Amino acid sequence: MTAIPSRGAWRCRWRSVATVSLAVLLLASGHVLAREGALLNASYDVARDVYKDLNPAFVAQQKAQTGKTVAIDQSHGGSSKQARSVIDGLEADVVTMNNPLDIDQIAKAGLLPVDWAGRLPNQSSPSWSTILFLVRKGNPKGIRDWGDLAKPGVAVILPNPKTSGNGRYSYLAGWEWAKRAADGNEQAGEDYVRKLFANVPVLDTGGRGATTTFVQRGIGDVLLTFENEIGLLRAEFGAGDYEVVVPSLTVRADNPVAVVDKVVTKHGSAALANAYLRFHYSEQAQTIFAQNHMRPSDPAALARHAERFPKVNTFRVEEAFGSWQAAQARHFANGGVFDRIYSAR
Repeated sequence: MTAIPSRGAWRCRWRSVATVSLAVLLLASGHVLAREGALLNASYDVARDVYKDLNPAFVAQQKAQTGKTVAIDQSHGGSSKQARSVIDGLEADVVTMNNPLDIDQIAKAGLLPVDWAGRLPNQSSPSWSTILFLVRKGNPKGIRDWGDLAKPGVAVILPNPKTSGNGRYSYLAGWEWAKRAADGNEQAGEDYVRKLFANVPVLDTGGRGATTTFVQRGIGDVLLTFENEIGLLRAEFGAGDYEVVVPSLTVRADNPVAVVDKVVTKHGSAALANAYLRFHYSEQAQTIFAQNHMRPSDPAALARHAERFPKVNTFRVEEAFGSWQAAQARHFANGGVFDRIYSAR
């Protein structure tokens, strides 16, 4: 097997927060004189790599079209934690998340309009992903579908649904699979996720932390995470060391984006922020999404890169659970179903 990198090498591979903090500090103090416009993008942690490619492409476009040198700084973390940071004062000009609920929370705080999703195509989601399973070489536990994750002796790695959209999608996908298998019986969904989380040895706060637990620390038999994270991991450490399992049913995870109106008004960055998000829908950006294992929202772009993506049977959270707000209130709010299940372990 490919050697697992040292802790130092791993941190170097995934670093961004410290660099971003320094860049923002320098900008605030007036020392980044070469930059004629800058944005801070608060994003979920698994999106680090796509923005390493997309941001330079946007900067080059702006230079060619306007002659100006602009810069995009990044802040990454669990999606819900990022939303909380913005609400608590992180001055992000734009947010790029992995579920609409987190942007809804920012809207509830009065930082952007509640109808933000209607401002850009596809409910302001330029790309989407889905939850797949990553198992170790040879799939020693014979994991083929959701039911296998609840078997005794199977260690499942996924992030905390309270702090991560990644974990929230996995929880809801497992619940819906079990419910459909039982002809719509809701109790079957709850019984299943109780067994599932009994097999979870550790809950990281975000998807990248869960990947670190599975790869670097060698914990777990299966990692539940976004398709794009799986693609990047296999490209980095060798496809032969891991196998991808596509379950019989999974969830469509749209990646919504929004301008934070209150912040861009303060910064005078509204025009640049809107141009940046519109760029996400360009042919160039849609190709960048595909190259980073994210499914483009443009059907034509997805068709051009169809060989990169396996066929999946997906459902939307809104279809199965009424709305993201309803799912949050029932399952992930304090005292909700997840708290009851996890505290009883």
